[in-house]
Amino acid sequence: MRYFSTKDPNHPFSLRDAVLLGLPPDNGLFMPERIPVLPQPMIEAMRSMSLPEIASIVSKAWFGDEIPASDLETMCQDAYPFDTPLVRLRDQTYMLELFHGPTLAFKDVGARFMARLMAYLNKGESRKLTILVATSGDTGSAVASGFWNVPGIDVVILYPSGKVSEWQEKQLTTWGNNITALEVDGAFDDCQRLVKEAFLDPELRGSLRLSSANSISIARLVPQIFYYFRAVAQLPTGSADPVFVVPSGNFGNLTAGILAWMMGLGVHRFVAATNSNDVVPEYLHTGEFKPRASVSTMSNAMDVGNPSNFWRMTALFGNDLEAMRKMIFAATADEATTARLMRLCWDECHYLTEPHAAVGLYGWEQYVKQNGSLHPGIVLGTAHPSKFIEAVEAISGRSPEVPGALAEVIRKEKQAVRMKAEFSELRRFLLEKSKI
Repeated sequence: MRYFSTKDPNHPFSLRDAVLLGLPPDNGLFMPERIPVLPQPMIEAMRSMSLPEIASIVSKAWFGDEIPASDLETMCQDAYPFDTPLVRLRDQTYMLELFHGPTLAFKDVGARFMARLMAYLNKGESRKLTILVATSGDTGSAVASGFWNVPGIDVVILYPSGKVSEWQEKQLTTWGNNITALEVDGAFDDCQRLVKEAFLDPELRGSLRLSSANSISIARLVPQIFYYFRAVAQLPTGSADPVFVVPSGNFGNLTAGILAWMMGLGVHRFVAATNSNDVVPEYLHTGEFKPRASVSTMSNAMDVGNPSNFWRMTALFGNDLEAMRKMIFAATADEATTARLMRLCWDECHYLTEPHAAVGLYGWEQYVKQNGSLHPGIVLGTAHPSKFIEAVEAISGRSPEVPGALAEVIRKEKQAVRMKAEFSELRRFLLEKSKI
């Protein structure tokens, strides 16, 4: 399998280059030369398989021509000591719980496999690999957890000051060793911009081996495909193809779902559910993509005003807006609507949920109003409610149980370097770091 930039389909890259570079030199995004398709009997057989077993099959389809099957199986078994259970809320409404990993967020599924893949491909390098990560909430902690103490790899996390929850911040800033947190005076879009500028800076690229662990990295995008197959495998036998409802910020999660569908997974439609940062729903409604500064919401991991994976999505649909509209329904929830769905979920289903999943539940509500519910709706539950405990308690009146790992991290000391949202500061920091 070869990989190409979204900006240049004529320059192929190997898997190793695509993974360890993170971004192509032209600041595009890596795309595969083809989408591997799984035979339907193999997909049906997944009903009796675990998440690591499904992950092994999907990863072999993508990477099996360059990495031995036994090594991929080891990576998957090691990455996933947890499951992604499908929980029925009522009728045709399901929640796919993606928060049973070590940092209690769906990003664990992508980050843990990615860490193992990158460590495998980085073996034998004499110079350290520095991974730059911009996070609006959960990505940074999942990447930190996945890469903590991995030999030969340093991680630098940029997060927006005052725009993540206290629990999220502690998960970002308490690792030490090979993990450094930069607290940026700005929004997530500033953090993402700084990371992209670093990749384009010739001196930095000459002084450091840089890579990325955001959903812009193909190494994190592919493992997010795994749980779409796992979800369908858990539906009752004879179920119609599901509608996947995806709370969306940078749109890596939805892009992974589209890839799963293109690999042969039975999917009826997708719902792109956003908070007030609704540039993609606006594009689907108007045909115009108009990035803008993000606004802060309680579903902060989705506060993205210029989603990178938009360009992958359009490429996958051949830049055909009507084809995208046919497959993706869009809905936008404001803060009051998000709160209403959090209360409704508890009152009617006795299920405690947090703001991101509530945005998804609203997307499903709107889809059903316009299209009916002949197909099961699978809402992606992206974070444990205890990670947003203040909002959950204030809105639902209920206190989520705090898992032990999260209760422990909240007592640790924050370690972060404060930084203005200026590339010159990031550049100086990274160049000084390269001399250590």
